[in-house]
Amino acid sequence: MDSDGSLTHLELAALLRSLGIKPRGDELHALLSNMDDNGNGYIEFDELVHAIMPNINDNVLINQEQLLEVFRSFDRDGNGYITAKELAGSMAKMGHPLTYHELSTMMAEADSNSDGVISFDEFATIMARSASDFLGVKVA
Repeated sequence: MDSDGSLTHLELAALLRSLGIKPRGDELHALLSNMDDNGNGYIEFDELVHAIMPNINDNVLINQEQLLEVFRSFDRDGNGYITAKELAGSMAKMGHPLTYHELSTMMAEADSNSDGVISFDEFATIMARSASDFLGVKVA
């Protein structure tokens, strides 16, 4: 919190309180001890990442792999991009044929760099936006 690149016992407590977590003193001490890999009494960024990322990385990796599978099902020629023709064909095969207007709108919304195709990053962004709309969560 003082921008020195590490968290003290008090800074960790303040961080947790700001997240709505109110550990007791003994819980906080145990947490600090478990996270402090090098035993210097501080939590450095890499120790914090190590403590929280294993669970996050597993979920992100699985979701990324699943999303890539879906992307590849649309990318019929396997060139790494979804064209309007591929999108229309995939949607029709799924039982959702698109009108020209619907196809144009979908392409325009997804193709953020206006290169005429949808890259995996653009696909992931539009899918995240769609999921957040469905769940009622605001995504920037």
